[in-house]
Amino acid sequence: MTEPIRAETFRREDWYGEDLADREYVDCEFFDVDLTEAVSRQVSFTNCTFGNVRFNASRHVDSAFLRCTFRRCNFFEAEFTGCKLVGSVFDQSDLRPLTVLGGDWSFVGLPRADLRGITIRGVRMREADLTGANLTDAVLADADLSGAVFRGTQLTRCDLRGSDLSALDPTAVERTGAIITAEQAVVLAQALGFDLTG
Repeated sequence: MTEPIRAETFRREDWYGEDLADREYVDCEFFDVDLTEAVSRQVSFTNCTFGNVRFNASRHVDSAFLRCTFRRCNFFEAEFTGCKLVGSVFDQSDLRPLTVLGGDWSFVGLPRADLRGITIRGVRMREADLTGANLTDAVLADADLSGAVFRGTQLTRCDLRGSDLSALDPTAVERTGAIITAEQAVVLAQALGFDLTG
């Protein structure tokens, strides 16, 4: 890792297809930066702000976006593999279609996010805020969702198989056609107060 880049502001820069390996940014701001088809490997962003940044078709592997804010950013066909986004917040960003494989997205803020059809597999999402998010036809499988907030979340036809649903109140979400396993059905039945001992 090179020396950290601290408290710098990047505006209207063209980083199309850039290889961002082994860089570290702390308290930086990125506005109107084009990261289309860029690749980050073991890159760290801490307390950074991204505004109107294009992440279209970008690929991120083993990178970290810790306590970052993404405002009006575009993630069309972006992929995150083994990345940490702990404490980051997405605001008015276009997140479709998006693929997330593994990594830690605990405490991530995705309130009212349009997540229809996205794929999230094997991700740690403890205490993530999914209030009012739309996960219709999405895959949210094998995820640690303990303590996550699902108030008003749309889970229509969402594939939730293998995920921790202990924090999910079935009465507080739209769940028509949601896909779960028999074991998860037991957890949800218990959450509704059913006695399954018989």
